[in-house]
Amino acid sequence: MKSPRAIRFFTIASIAIVGISAISWAGLGRITAAIPRVDAFSGLDNRPKKESSAVNYLIVGSDTREGLSREEIKRLRVGGTDVAAGKRSDTMLLIHISKKRDKAAIISIPRDSYALIPEHNNSQGKLIPASYSKINSAYNWGGAPLLIETFESMSDLRIDHYVELNFVGFVRMVDALGGVEICTKRDINDPKSHLTLPAGTHVLDGVDSLKFVRSRVFDGLGDLGRMKRQQEFAGYVISWL
Repeated sequence: MKSPRAIRFFTIASIAIVGISAISWAGLGRITAAIPRVDAFSGLDNRPKKESSAVNYLIVGSDTREGLSREEIKRLRVGGTDVAAGKRSDTMLLIHISKKRDKAAIISIPRDSYALIPEHNNSQGKLIPASYSKINSAYNWGGAPLLIETFESMSDLRIDHYVELNFVGFVRMVDALGGVEICTKRDINDPKSHLTLPAGTHVLDGVDSLKFVRSRVFDGLGDLGRMKRQQEFAGYVISWL
């Protein structure tokens, strides 16, 4: 039986289910193994118990422009370094791999979800008491460990693996796969992401894939439409492996 925290979490999350094969499962492992590691679980206590052999990945897309050259910013169409000081986890996906490794549930976590951010030390070492804020504030204030602690507390789910991608890392991942095939039912002409695609099937390279998962204006659905496309794209990647 799910805990009240887990029930509350799933009422705000958007969920998609995709079938996966043994090849897809192995491919997902190869991708995550190739990504540089961060100590995402450092100092975490009182974590949810591991209930089964199912595996949970927390996938985070960081909007930081730090380290990007002007040429890269222009090529990726992500605005200037003054657009967003610091870093935010504007994209958060939970990928739950079933015990039999034959299904993946892709769950979008709205970035504006109201969450209790646990007590933590800020960058100056000052103890900050627990407080309610948007969940992506946890990443800005305390990086991966605080985000994981916040997510596990609100969902009662244990995170097994953490994957963090910035703009360049995302583009490189897609290009390393040789592109990803997507299918859109309607024309896309998004003025913010600068993506233009006719309806139909396309193999997108890394740059156009980034535009696809960042598009949120053309359909009038804002963040909800963007989350749906991010779920779809994650499903495309798993199927493409």
